[in-house]
Amino acid sequence: MNYLAHARLSFNIPGVLTGNMISDFIKGKKQFDYPAAIQKGIQLHRSIDTFTDSHPVTLQMKEYFRPHYRLYAGAFCDVIYDHFLATDLNEFESDDALKSFAVTVYSQLDAHEPILPDYFRKMLPYMKAQNWLFNYKSLLGTKQSLQGLVRRSKYLTESDTAFEIFNTEYTQLQLLYKQFFPAIKLFAAHQLQL
Repeated sequence: MNYLAHARLSFNIPGVLTGNMISDFIKGKKQFDYPAAIQKGIQLHRSIDTFTDSHPVTLQMKEYFRPHYRLYAGAFCDVIYDHFLATDLNEFESDDALKSFAVTVYSQLDAHEPILPDYFRKMLPYMKAQNWLFNYKSLLGTKQSLQGLVRRSKYLTESDTAFEIFNTEYTQLQLLYKQFFPAIKLFAAHQLQL
């Protein structure tokens, strides 16, 4: 799952949300340097990633991207999941609902700004200015997110093929999302004992 899904699967719990959003930038025992709620979010993020990566639906989705991207197929799936989450009327009944959610997430992250990892702290202004969480909804925003994977990767050279697969297989990929998201939402809620 990518940023929007990790934020949504934090169920509006501020410390958990912050930990869930920064987890990729916290290595090993560094997680224990954070308050308990943020630690819980870091652990939730890691559980979500493990569940997602090994889920049969995700394995099926990866097959669309694996011939071109091999080990990076999962990273492309994460962005695709966020696109379909942003367009999911069961989760965000309108553009305003998604915009409001994004503003709330940014506000909660800003509230924890002093303890954010350096890389995430430097990235956050771009995330807000370009409204990444909202822009997963659009095809252009999704394309830009896929391009961002390439910029941050040592081994990827292009994302145009991934975007073409996304467009060509849109309906099938959306069906896979619809099978998967209820399962990951239930899993995350269980992890948080909600």
